[in-house]
Amino acid sequence: MSDSDNDNPIPEERFTPEPGGGDVAGGDATGGQPDEMPESPLTINGQYTKDLSFEAPGAPEIFNLLQQEMPNIQVDIDVQAEGKGENVFEVVLSVRAEAKAKEEIAYIAEISYAGLFTVNVPAEHMGPVLLIECPMILFPFLRRIIADATGDGGFAPLMLTPIDFASLYQQRMAQAQELAQTEAANDGKDGGALN
Repeated sequence: MSDSDNDNPIPEERFTPEPGGGDVAGGDATGGQPDEMPESPLTINGQYTKDLSFEAPGAPEIFNLLQQEMPNIQVDIDVQAEGKGENVFEVVLSVRAEAKAKEEIAYIAEISYAGLFTVNVPAEHMGPVLLIECPMILFPFLRRIIADATGDGGFAPLMLTPIDFASLYQQRMAQAQELAQTEAANDGKDGGALN
């Protein structure tokens, strides 16, 4: 066995050749340096629970009531994004779930689950990436945590249904546009009163 065979314990035929006829090392066929990898449009730098709260103020009496009646569960969802550096953003997906049975609170579960993302997209695509794509990545992890928290609290695990973040984003944009139009109309009225 030659010395060159010891450099790489995995035979070259195990690798798929680079497109364009490059060799296994990633250089071109003439022995040049490998091309730089293009920047990924979205990179996950980390994920973490920012806040987690679970309370069952009516326990243990509420368990008797839940034997006779299904709880009414209200779920509120919010997404926020904040810049943390050049092209680095923290996206926080927050959920608050409140379960009631006959106006008695069974439990309140609140979680803020966050991710730190590097985003390399044009400015016009930044909003959809931060408020649609990033929450879609975070949601399965948040869903598991809230199911575990409610299950560990003695209740049926709350399994959140998949969320249409694109619709939420469109609603948010429509509300922002309405608010801007209302403010513009009010400014016009105020301006007319001063003249």
